[in-house]
Amino acid sequence: MARKIVITSGKGGVGKTTICGNLGSFLARQNYKVALLDLDIGLNNLDVVLGIENKIVFDIVDVVCNRCRAKQALLQDSNTPSLYIMPSAQTHIKLTKNDVAKVIADLDDYFDYILVDCPAGIDEGFHRAVACCDEALVVVTPHISSIRDADKVISILSSYRLTGVYGIVNRVRGDLIVNKEMLSIEDIFDLLRINLVGVIPDDDMVSINSGIGGAIYDRCHAFRAFELLTSNIIQGTYKIYDCTMSYRGFFGAMKRKLKRKI
Repeated sequence: MARKIVITSGKGGVGKTTICGNLGSFLARQNYKVALLDLDIGLNNLDVVLGIENKIVFDIVDVVCNRCRAKQALLQDSNTPSLYIMPSAQTHIKLTKNDVAKVIADLDDYFDYILVDCPAGIDEGFHRAVACCDEALVVVTPHISSIRDADKVISILSSYRLTGVYGIVNRVRGDLIVNKEMLSIEDIFDLLRINLVGVIPDDDMVSINSGIGGAIYDRCHAFRAFELLTSNIIQGTYKIYDCTMSYRGFFGAMKRKLKRKI
């Protein structure tokens, strides 16, 4: 039986889909069988992030409408053989919670992890995705508006019988935290009042790889952050990547000044 984890956020643009794609890839590299489901109907981007948009034959709507079986709609990632993606539909179509639950049930025995990319916000699409999962990851950025919306999502998630709700702070600028120009991770933890399982730095390599399609493979700052996130998900630990480490001390101060000038 798979661990079914929904990846959600209070607002769009926080990097939720990129987190989903990379986390799935890192889990698969640990020899787990992972399925990614894109439930953002009509606004789907998971296929683009993973570079499979030109390979799609069937999608989740085809499965629900009995035009194919669930396993037929899965696309195998070319770089990580144990990672599979079920793409969403390009057009808006009404799916029910039971529709999604049946699709996930068909995949449950074949995978170790099923990650569900949830639509942003708290409308029907959000509830459709959350109702079919056992755990939730709430993605937030270090901005008051994002934290406020995430807090609303966390409050709603408490009405579901989830075994765990955890936070991931994305696009963190260590230099700005040291300069006290951005909320610290401790501040965000205090505001959200949930355990954080991941802190992902603002890294150009993540944006570049997402733009050309594919998870990160380079030994960049975000690579280590995703390694820790993956370890936390697997082992139930809370080891957090320190985005401020390289910006502390004398040389760190020089690096902060240089970055401000660029």
